[in-house]
Amino acid sequence: MKLDPRHLEILAAIVESGGLTEGAALLGKSQPSVSRSVSLLEDRVGEPLFLAARRPLQPTELGLALAQEGKRILEAGRHASWLVDEHRQGLSGAVRVAGTPIFMDGVISSVIAEFQAEHPNIRIDQSYGYPAELLSKISSETLDVAILPIRPADLSEEYEFRQILPGRNVIACRVGHPLARKTEVKLEDITEYSWIAPPANSPLFRDLRNTLDGIGVRELKISFTGGSLSAVVNVLAGSDSLTVLPFSVVFMMQRQNMMTSLPIKIGDPDRHLGCVMRRDRRMSATSNRFLAFVERKFELLDRLICKA
Repeated sequence: MKLDPRHLEILAAIVESGGLTEGAALLGKSQPSVSRSVSLLEDRVGEPLFLAARRPLQPTELGLALAQEGKRILEAGRHASWLVDEHRQGLSGAVRVAGTPIFMDGVISSVIAEFQAEHPNIRIDQSYGYPAELLSKISSETLDVAILPIRPADLSEEYEFRQILPGRNVIACRVGHPLARKTEVKLEDITEYSWIAPPANSPLFRDLRNTLDGIGVRELKISFTGGSLSAVVNVLAGSDSLTVLPFSVVFMMQRQNMMTSLPIKIGDPDRHLGCVMRRDRRMSATSNRFLAFVERKFELLDRLICKA
């Protein structure tokens, strides 16, 4: 026998609230329409669902059993409504975000952790990549947000760019490095040390090359190459090697006493860190909530860095 789930839902509301009028109010329906639905359900099953002449209404054994089934339908409807509300408000769902390894591990990952602490029902699908690859994913809509150090002028009209941090690089080393103990570091001081280089296809490698050319270092002795921040940090910690890193990354590492920067001025890159999205694509409320959170956190970080 097939029963109308709406009738079971109405039966559950009546049993839950204790009366026809109360059940109608719970569902936002009129009392006569609720009464008709109960009558239709009783006709369908062939017997009364409430005991006669009892106030408040008391369900029969069958009425109580069917009300339990209706309660599941009622709760499923409520949960479905809650899911829709959460989705519309950007309080649930998933955001696909990617960026370069150094920035993602050094700065963005801690921002993601803070975001998820506030919004535990939002899943972040995070991955790594460099500009060409990630812009292609933005175009194909397999990525929602790319967080990249990039020149805005290099982006086509297809993309929207929101700058979150100006470009600034420093020469980094381990805490306790001989040069870190100096109040002034000269060019000749750094020429005797080896360098840690990022992968050759990364923007940071070009920064390293341009930085050393700019300060007159022609002979580059590379002792280690690696794409992950953890590898760079571990090699720095166990050696006297130097490297070029974004100051935002070093700033975060300094707070953990893991590395420091040398007091020597080097040229800043002409790229800026920002969020890249596809311009003609409507972002989900969840993605917009994440973007707004990232922008607020980096506004605060920028102020802290400026004071450093």
